[in-house]
Amino acid sequence: MTTLSILGSTGSIGTQTLDVVDKLGLRVAALTAASNIGLLEAQVRKYKPELAVVFDEKKAQELRLNIKDTNTRVLSGMDGLIEAARLPQAELVLNSVVGMVGLKPTIAAANAKKNIALANKETLVAGGDLVTDAVRENGVKLLPVDSEHSAIFQCLQGMPDKKVLKKLILTASGGPFFGKKREELKDVTVEQALNHPNWSMGAKITIDSASMMNKGLEIIEAGRLFGVGGDDIDVVVHRESIIHSLVEFTDNSVLAQLGVPDMRIPIQYAITYPMRFESPVKELDLAHIGSLTFFEPDYQTFKCLRACKKAFAMGGAATAIANGANEEANLLFRQGKIKFLDIGDLVMGAVESIENFTPKCVEDVLEADAKARQYVRDELKVEG
Repeated sequence: MTTLSILGSTGSIGTQTLDVVDKLGLRVAALTAASNIGLLEAQVRKYKPELAVVFDEKKAQELRLNIKDTNTRVLSGMDGLIEAARLPQAELVLNSVVGMVGLKPTIAAANAKKNIALANKETLVAGGDLVTDAVRENGVKLLPVDSEHSAIFQCLQGMPDKKVLKKLILTASGGPFFGKKREELKDVTVEQALNHPNWSMGAKITIDSASMMNKGLEIIEAGRLFGVGGDDIDVVVHRESIIHSLVEFTDNSVLAQLGVPDMRIPIQYAITYPMRFESPVKELDLAHIGSLTFFEPDYQTFKCLRACKKAFAMGGAATAIANGANEEANLLFRQGKIKFLDIGDLVMGAVESIENFTPKCVEDVLEADAKARQYVRDELKVEG
């Protein structure tokens, strides 16, 4: 029976992971949250982990008082996340925290010889070789949780030789603004951008989906997970979100992974790999769906997608710069301080304006991230 440490247990991926835990009867060693101590307390009382972590120190102190009748330790901040990532009892660390905060815990988990189920795409986008090197040097597994990367991972099982791989094809829902041109997106609201047609996700990733930044990040992540260059990764808009991604081989045969749009399928596969078990997800009924559609992505309207492809081609710190600029711009949009189209303009501006370099350590990646965020604030004259 696998024992998990779940980083980000109160978020969308975290709560769905606990559905899988319930279905399979797994154990939980650690749970972490940014600040939602109400839900975290309920989870602690149900799953009885050894450790609970709240990133916000004041909230952590509040949780300590609330659960002093339990045997669960409470820590806070980045040190707490790192402790949860390398907890001896945990065999698998599922990292579903949002943003760059996930980088250090991922590397800590790898260095502690823990297998990692990764739903925090920013870790690979920004960390790049620092993450993949830590995984390789420690002989641990890096298992994708994103539905697209899980689909590719599943399609590659049994591939006899990497030389037969021709192309990765990531599917995209197109988000709430599919088919819209830039002129039509000038004044869209946060509420409109959060109205995703297929998936139930957290606010940050839902805005990323609307801007197609999410798909740009996934191109970079796929390249680093599977050792493929940007020219060999395509994107196709698939509105139904039934095909989660595809792989093309040298003989032009294409394999696809299909399923209802429910994150519990890729979450469970990452936890149970290479085995499969009954899941809490309903069956796919293709006859009921009736038809599947496919479209070219609009790289002109959705500048974030173009910016990510450029950053990936540049290499070095450029991907961390793209990610940092987006995190800052995404937040400012949700706060009502910038317009939707500003997100893509700011990400592209950061990639083109900030001097690129090759990160040698985590601190270098964090420096690139900080420069990108400062660029966004300087462009908008927003105080940090």
